[in-house]
Amino acid sequence: MTGIVQPEDTQVAISERPAWHGGAGAAVAAFVGIVVLAAAAVGLVFLSISTETPALIIGTVVLAIAATLLLSMVVVVAPGHTLVVQLFGKYVGTVRAQGLGLVLPLTTRRRLSVRVHNFETAELKVNDSTGNPVNIASIIVWQVADTARATFAVEDYEEFIVSQAESALRHVTTSHPYDADDAVAGATSLRGSTDQVAAELAEQVAARVELAGLQILEARISSLAYAAEIAGAMLQRQQASALLAAREKIVEGAVGLVENALTRLEENAVVELDDERRAAMVSNLLVVLCSDSRTTPVVNTGSLYS
Repeated sequence: MTGIVQPEDTQVAISERPAWHGGAGAAVAAFVGIVVLAAAAVGLVFLSISTETPALIIGTVVLAIAATLLLSMVVVVAPGHTLVVQLFGKYVGTVRAQGLGLVLPLTTRRRLSVRVHNFETAELKVNDSTGNPVNIASIIVWQVADTARATFAVEDYEEFIVSQAESALRHVTTSHPYDADDAVAGATSLRGSTDQVAAELAEQVAARVELAGLQILEARISSLAYAAEIAGAMLQRQQASALLAAREKIVEGAVGLVENALTRLEENAVVELDDERRAAMVSNLLVVLCSDSRTTPVVNTGSLYS
């Protein structure tokens, strides 16, 4: 009976470790040795020809092989790069030291950049937490932190991080609404809580690419808008909400002005108003203060009761 393969059983259990590395002095010494061996090999060739001793050719071959091995040990590591070293297919370590140096002979090396990279995800069409379709994209800033995992744990770490970033972006988008509900205190939204959403996105991407030895330095939302099919309706909704908020502010200010006017009239004994005249004055002042168009004054030559 075939058992179920768990995800942890399919992952490559490996982590970066330093490889043996000789410094610039060792590399210079190796160059000197190469020159000496090459000169000795050439000398043996001439000696073999002059003395007609074919056996000396064997010594020439040995010296040539030794010089070739020494030459293969010399490496140059540029700033921002590393060398992942393998010996007969086995990972033996990573060289991070810059400049000229030596590594073990008979090894293969793969250059790997540890410089900071960034990319922008494709613009995705995703439903937010309220079911409204939105178009969203993000920028991810990252670098290789563990060269062994980046080399051996995944097939292509650059393609891997792109797909995982898009997956994390979809997850974060479906967890928040495009706009927050004003009635809910502290509610987060994609448009209004950009820092919080960016931090959550960075955390989600980092969790997904950790097995590939990648580090997320920053994540930001680069593009956010309602999908075309609902953009017009949502624009009308936003305009209506803004209009209602403005009207509420106008009415609140008008009521305060009317209350202040009535209070000062009574305190200064300018005029005595009964309930009916007070109501008429309040109505007229509210009309003047809350009206969209300019009001036209009407002079009342009679009595309020006629």
